[in-house]
Amino acid sequence: MSQFTTGGAALCLLALLAGCGGQEPQAPQEQTVEVAPLVVAPRAQAIMADLPGRISPVRVAEVRARGAGIVRKRHFEEGATVKEGDLLFTIEPAPFEAALARAQGALARAEAQVRQAQALVDRYTPLVRIEAVSRQEYDDAAAALQTAKANRVSAQAEVKTAQLDLGYASVRAPISGRIGRGLVTEGSLVGQGESTPMALIQQIDPVYADFRQPINAVLKLREAAEAGHVRAGGALEPAVGLRVDGTGYTARGRLLFSDVSVDPGTGQVLLRAEFPNPDGLLLPGMYVRVSAEQGVDRQAIFVPQRAVMRGPDGQARVLVVSAQGRAQERAVQTGAMQGAQWQVTQGLAAGDQVVVDGAAKIAPGTPLHVKQPDAQAPAQPPSR
Repeated sequence: MSQFTTGGAALCLLALLAGCGGQEPQAPQEQTVEVAPLVVAPRAQAIMADLPGRISPVRVAEVRARGAGIVRKRHFEEGATVKEGDLLFTIEPAPFEAALARAQGALARAEAQVRQAQALVDRYTPLVRIEAVSRQEYDDAAAALQTAKANRVSAQAEVKTAQLDLGYASVRAPISGRIGRGLVTEGSLVGQGESTPMALIQQIDPVYADFRQPINAVLKLREAAEAGHVRAGGALEPAVGLRVDGTGYTARGRLLFSDVSVDPGTGQVLLRAEFPNPDGLLLPGMYVRVSAEQGVDRQAIFVPQRAVMRGPDGQARVLVVSAQGRAQERAVQTGAMQGAQWQVTQGLAAGDQVVVDGAAKIAPGTPLHVKQPDAQAPAQPPSR
């Protein structure tokens, strides 16, 4: 009885194991994620370079004393706007007036000598014909007349010099602009042996913005233009923007020139733009950011910032819908930001479907259920 029971139990165990081994385990079913991707649509976009720069005045004039003397009075308010020809300083004029009087007296004597010599020549002219006076006497009279005339010319020059010196006693503004602090005060001796600086005038309406751009960026832009991917700016005076302390400056400027040489130390080329400055908000030496249009990318691609992910290696990636309807991670190269969008320079093409919302939570290879895609706005004129 015990042998039968033991053998039956063994047979039942074998049958149970055989039955269990015949059933294969079922694989877990993949979960589909519903997404509404963005369909990539290239559009024309202005290429803007955002570069650091400094403000410089259009014209600078250092007011210097051209005549020696004591400063009698200052006629301007420091920091005020002056016009060309405005009186700035008065230097004691008495020495210059005395010098002018002496020069005028010498001129009067020279003119009298000319008249006297001319009268003698006129008197000798008919007499030399009848040999009433000798030819030598006539020649001496004629030479004395020429000497008197030369002395008169010299005296006239001395008068003009004295008049100029007297004019230098009134120091006037050589240009229009904003004048800084006075460098001399009343009672100072100026112009003694050298032209003493007295003030500085800077014309700041308009102003220049000098900025630099790496030559590599210029060369890449030129290569893209030659390849037909980018249309170089065709305007003779491309529009230029300005930001001061992160705030946009309302007036637009114009690009004047780019230098013809590259700085060997920095590998950069100098550019200059001109901006109107009627309110005097831009001051020389001020640090600014210059935004200059350099061309138009005909096939610019933009995606929302939240669609771009970066891994530990810093590589930018986006999640796209593959042809098999699965999530595919793709490395991209990003360019400049425009608002809340990244410009993608490499890695995407027209018609690609980019997952925007929730991309970070979707693993590559996940099957996707695509809702109606969000199409990007159609191509627009280049934004400035």
